[in-house]
Amino acid sequence: MASLMLSGAQNLTLFTNRIPNGLGFTSSSGLHGKPLPILRFIAPTNRVRTLNCSVSSSRPTSQPRFIQHKKEAFWFYRFLSIVYDHVINPGHWTEDMRDDALEPADLNDRNMLVVDVGGGTGFTTLGIVKHVDSNNVTILDQSPHQLAKAKQKKPLKDCKIVEGDAEDLPFLTDYADRYVSAGSIEYWPDPQRGIKEAYRVLKLGGKACLIGPVHPTFWLSRFFADVWMLFPKEEEYVEWFEKAGFKDVQLKRIGPKWYRGVRRHGLIMGCSVTGVKPASGDSPLQLGPKEEDVEKPVNPFVLLLRFALGALAATWFVLVPIYMWLKDQVVPKGQPI
Repeated sequence: MASLMLSGAQNLTLFTNRIPNGLGFTSSSGLHGKPLPILRFIAPTNRVRTLNCSVSSSRPTSQPRFIQHKKEAFWFYRFLSIVYDHVINPGHWTEDMRDDALEPADLNDRNMLVVDVGGGTGFTTLGIVKHVDSNNVTILDQSPHQLAKAKQKKPLKDCKIVEGDAEDLPFLTDYADRYVSAGSIEYWPDPQRGIKEAYRVLKLGGKACLIGPVHPTFWLSRFFADVWMLFPKEEEYVEWFEKAGFKDVQLKRIGPKWYRGVRRHGLIMGCSVTGVKPASGDSPLQLGPKEEDVEKPVNPFVLLLRFALGALAATWFVLVPIYMWLKDQVVPKGQPI
């Protein structure tokens, strides 16, 4: 997988309606030992944060991530789908976070066509259909087990349900008004290809909204993240969007309220990135063959080993929100945690 980074300090405009107390962005905890981005608060209401992203070291292309393959992810969700809405969402992807993350997508017309890529059990789709008629929404996922959960949700009964690949979408070019993907990029073998596909399927002036994790700075969280699946850095998200051809790229940080803004431990859902398609047609970016050939046979022992190790690493990120919730209960309000 290509490791991408900015070729200099970049200014990102980060929008948020809620700035929690005790933000955990301090120069004492850095990306790979480097200082964290500096935040400048500009406006007192509907606040805008400008982030100076310093260049960070790239991850090696050969670095193993045990669940960042489509086959491992398929089996991972074969079991996780049973408890996904009850175990993962409460700690990492709450309704408040979802609605906050979807706000930059400008879902302002009930008749717009929306594709929810990697929609899984439909948790994010439930936020979309608050603003868009469900018969105009398509949920796509490679996991039939996740999609089966989505089909059971009454507000989504009129949505189109499609099994498909985020890196090879079964939609026409210039098809949708909005592209939404939440909690999916971490499983893509080639995230640049998936974002290129987001560009292709959007209409002129359409907007993509991609919600995903952020790379931790705490050493143990970083270790488990890097052996589990892809936790991109913020500058990588922006680089991928810009390389695909998107304009007006913006990044908004999100997180559970009990984290109080602290991000060093990492989040399954940590940021919402948006970009606007400036021209009709396919992305100007040219790519080679796919990183992963799902038709290629895989050694069953290797598949089982990768699945087991990946599930073990995932356990850490089930424990992290519990730890942060306990700290929120113990540490006095207004103090950083």
